Amino acid sequence: MLDLNHAEGKVAISGLGLARMHARKRGRSGSKRPISKVPPPWLTVSPDEVKALVVKYAKSGIPPSQIGVILRDQHGIPLVKPIVGKRMLKILEENGLAPEIPEDLSNLIARARRMHVHLQTHRSDRYNRKRLQLVEAKIHRLVKYYKSTGVLPENFEVQTLYKYE
Repeated sequence: MLDLNHAEGKVAISGLGLARMHARKRGRSGSKRPISKVPPPWLTVSPDEVKALVVKYAKSGIPPSQIGVILRDQHGIPLVKPIVGKRMLKILEENGLAPEIPEDLSNLIARARRMHVHLQTHRSDRYNRKRLQLVEAKIHRLVKYYKSTGVLPENFEVQTLYKYE
C-alpha cells in the first residue's frame, strides 16, 4: 500500500514487511527458498536416492531442518518435495522417524528450559524473566495451533515437559 502524505512532502510505503512477534524489528536475513517448484534440470539425483539420504540422516539423529541444510549444501538438492513428490516429514513418517513433537515447538521448549535454568542461578535477572514469559507465550500459542490441526493430541500438556518453581 502506497501512502502519499503531500502535506509534509513525504512518501511512506507501508506493508513491506512483517515485524517480529515480540520485537519491533523486521529481520530479513537468512537463506531464501528456491523460486522454482520444479526440480532443476542439472540435478542428477533420483527420488529414491533422496529418500535414502533423508532416512540415513534421520536415523543418525539429525533434525529435519538440519537434514534440509545438509541436502542443500553437501548434495546440491534445493528442495525435497519437487524431486520426491512428498515433503520431508511425510518421508520420515512413512519410515517411523518423524519427531513426536514438531521441531519448532521442541526448540522453543529447549530455549525455555535453558532460560529457566539461568533464572534459578540469577534470580534478579528481570530481562530474562520477561523473555521467558514471551517464549512461554509462543509455546502455548503453538500448542494451541497444533492441537487444533491434530498434530498434537488434545491431552498434550506443556507443564509435563519442563518444571516451574
